Amino acid sequence: MTDSSKRPIAVFDLDNTLADTAHRQRFLERKPRDWDAFFAAAPHDPPIPEGIALVLESAKECEIVYLTGRPERCRRDTLDWLTAQGLPDGRVHMRRNDDRRPARRTKLEILRRLARTRDIRVLVDDDELVCEDAERAGFTVVRARWTAPSAALEAAQEGEGRT
Repeated sequence: MTDSSKRPIAVFDLDNTLADTAHRQRFLERKPRDWDAFFAAAPHDPPIPEGIALVLESAKECEIVYLTGRPERCRRDTLDWLTAQGLPDGRVHMRRNDDRRPARRTKLEILRRLARTRDIRVLVDDDELVCEDAERAGFTVVRARWTAPSAALEAAQEGEGRT
């Protein structure tokens, strides 16, 4: 049962929703993929104005929750990046370091868990498969289509369970 006395939740993805990963895509385009370099470059991601504006607007009525496929080992860099962008405090849900399931499975699992006790107003994500599955499960979705799609990142999210 959801707690209606608390503010609803707005859930935001990070990569290519709030943080522009274009400068680090090159690490995924080579074989083998250089995951350490890909994640090490994340603190240098420029913010995406459309995503940042939507978080700030949503924070007026909602509690913000960040839901990312980044591994837990990136937590400190992720928290520092969120703070540097002036984004609202919020819980950050990350993938376990050894979790290689597709992003659509891990994210939907967390959304359902959150929805057991809280109203989820919206999920904002760039991953089309995550968005489709979330909509099928009854969640309201905003597709973050403000960056160019990356085939390498899509393969990482779905096939390799890396982000």
